[in-house]
Amino acid sequence: MPELPEVETTLRGIAPALTGQRIGQLLVRDRRLRQPVSLETEARVPGQRISHLRRRAKYLLIELEEGWILVHLGMSGSLRLVPEATAYRPHDHIELTLESGLALRLHDPRRFGIFQWIPEPPEAHSLLARLGPEPLSADCDGAYLYQISGNRRTAVKSLIMDSRVLVGVGNIYANEALFMAGIHPARAAGRIGLARYQRLAEAIKQVLQDAIEQGGTTLRDFLREDGNPGYFAQCLRVYGRAGEPCRQCATPIRLARIGQRSSFYCPACQR
Repeated sequence: MPELPEVETTLRGIAPALTGQRIGQLLVRDRRLRQPVSLETEARVPGQRISHLRRRAKYLLIELEEGWILVHLGMSGSLRLVPEATAYRPHDHIELTLESGLALRLHDPRRFGIFQWIPEPPEAHSLLARLGPEPLSADCDGAYLYQISGNRRTAVKSLIMDSRVLVGVGNIYANEALFMAGIHPARAAGRIGLARYQRLAEAIKQVLQDAIEQGGTTLRDFLREDGNPGYFAQCLRVYGRAGEPCRQCATPIRLARIGQRSSFYCPACQR
């Protein structure tokens, strides 16, 4: 599933080509996404100029002269910029044509994505209203994580993956950040001190920034807006490496299930 670094990579790739462009047509080749593309979206989007693009959690937000387009890439989606005359691929379900002659296409084999026009500011929308702070913002620091952990018995990995606590820290990046911070993923969130949460907050930021610089993590489906994969998978320290030696101490990496998700950790480096 595309996570925060993949969405941020996509945003940075498409924003220069879209900002200031007037939309020609919105072509809906298959409206059967997680939320069916509405007739109102088809009516409202064409002819509008794009004024700004940004990201909130895993959502791309395209600001128009009137309203916003809210985009989610679902489980396997990607956005690609191509010349308008480019042949369609299977699962190219949505296309925005631009006055520049380029087209933005939503490719979504599993059709779990979202592409909807909304009239209200995105933060007021039901999908975004209850989200926690952005992990790359100043709001995410050790003091915040320590304060919100309270006396919780839930595993710290589950805590940092809870979108009401922190947005966009998916399974891959939670595993990697906890390894960098030296914290066992199953440790109770309420039994971690402030200093260790400070290390964890720094590790989360570092892992996400590294992944963004590498263009995201392509394990199976994700491709960037230029059709290339993300390369962060080559830098993974623990994720997907069960049984392989730890890069720090050579102890075999272990695999466990925490919160119904695969969790990879070094039993020697993480306590």
